[in-house]
Amino acid sequence: MEVKKMSSSSSSSSGRKQPTAVSRMKQDYMRLKRDPLPYITAEPLPNNILEWHYVVKGPEDSPYYGGYYHGTLLFPREFPFKPPSIYMLTPNGRFKTNSRLCLSISDFHPDTWNPTWCVGTILTGLLSFMLENTATLGSIETTKYEKQQLAKKSLAFNLKNPHFVELFPDICEEINKRLQSEKEQKLKALNAASAAANGSVTQGASGKSTLANGNLPNGSIGANGIAINASDVVAGAAVVDANSGKSLSNSYLNWQSNVIILICFAIFALVVNYVLKNINQE
Repeated sequence: MEVKKMSSSSSSSSGRKQPTAVSRMKQDYMRLKRDPLPYITAEPLPNNILEWHYVVKGPEDSPYYGGYYHGTLLFPREFPFKPPSIYMLTPNGRFKTNSRLCLSISDFHPDTWNPTWCVGTILTGLLSFMLENTATLGSIETTKYEKQQLAKKSLAFNLKNPHFVELFPDICEEINKRLQSEKEQKLKALNAASAAANGSVTQGASGKSTLANGNLPNGSIGANGIAINASDVVAGAAVVDANSGKSLSNSYLNWQSNVIILICFAIFALVVNYVLKNINQE
């Protein structure tokens, strides 16, 4: 009878056993899927639910806007009674990378840890602290400009991490679209600049104009027998006299012509003024 009582007592005790870290992790995962957090995405490793990877997207009104910040949460087997270690992997200008962060929600401060806190609470607290300037162990100081530059670089940086690519395919697709769009914009700008240079107009000795292609090899002969050097087609239309070998830009010639006109007009005005004075004196 006593054995049966002990067995029954043991069974009852195991039924009231506190939830393990794994079961708690599963609950947190379902909660995040049901109620997604703004700016935050998190996934555990398929083969280790105690290692979570997260991505924080920079909020619009912060120097981190446009950036994607990848990091990890390493939970102890005693979770939720002990806090996790928190790491940031993407260079961000606020935290050191690959270093344990000293936060009230991390294992640096087990005395302030609350077992009711979940993965969502931890990541929300991390984002909140990231947007502050409070110094702590693992934090760094950088300018707003430096943070903005790191935000731009974070896109390509994260794609080099195999865990990031495996766990966040939707974010990778979003990043690839942004990178492709930026690449197309740069190509358009380069093509526009190239077209402006290649579309420059050269004037020959005959006074006629011909289009100079900046891709032509040096010494090429254009229309009207004008020699064209690709190096001459830079800031504007290159003008090359085949006989003298001198090269002047259209903008320089226009400026020179305007100066000559102004000088002639001034001389004419002085002459007229001189003649009028002589007439009045007579």
